[in-house]
Amino acid sequence: MNIFSALTGTLVNVGTVLLGSLVGLLLGKGLPDRVSRALMTALGLCTLYIGISGCLAGQNTLVIILSMVLGTAVGEIGDLDKWVNRLGAAVENRFGHGGRTSIAEGFVTASLVFCVGAMTIVGSLNSGLTGDHTMLYTKACLDLISSLIFASTLGVGVVLSAGFVLVLQGGIALLARLIAPLLATAVVTEMSAVGSLIIVALALNLLGVTKLKIMNFVPAIFLPILLCPLYDWVAAWLATLL
Repeated sequence: MNIFSALTGTLVNVGTVLLGSLVGLLLGKGLPDRVSRALMTALGLCTLYIGISGCLAGQNTLVIILSMVLGTAVGEIGDLDKWVNRLGAAVENRFGHGGRTSIAEGFVTASLVFCVGAMTIVGSLNSGLTGDHTMLYTKACLDLISSLIFASTLGVGVVLSAGFVLVLQGGIALLARLIAPLLATAVVTEMSAVGSLIIVALALNLLGVTKLKIMNFVPAIFLPILLCPLYDWVAAWLATLL
């Protein structure tokens, strides 16, 4: 399977995000502020529902806790949120303000909603391992609608999230063959659960409840790749002692 075949699902997804974002920008120009605020609240509630639903799929609470703690520590040390916001600010200074919200806010919010869920992880793995793009095609349809709504309220930063979709989903698809031995079902399940927990945090930001640095949580998504096998090894070792 060549590179293009592995990336087909991702490229279709990127296309729908761009299309939905452009249409949303056109529609958003005519939205009154009170309508925009109401839509943001609705998006926050929907995002909260998506996050909670995904969290419930997790099966190993200890792995999720360790992933969040260690991953957040890595993110805070590197301060990923600062670098992403600097990038958004640089783009904003170059091309102008993104509308009702900053370009960085639109970029971060949309990127996380589009890229940290179960469909992203499992769909990208399926694309890279088997060439089955069905899940990413389904996700692309959902993202078409989501990007339209997000762009109408969050502005041009949502358009830039298409680049994040390309890099993250494409990277997972291309690396899937190399890390396939590490991707047991339990690992993918916990990665999805951690990603969903981050979506809950994002929803709280959208609803105005918190002002969390969401990007600093993102490294946690990948730690189950290491922690799940370690947990199984420790559990087996303790079983021999008992």
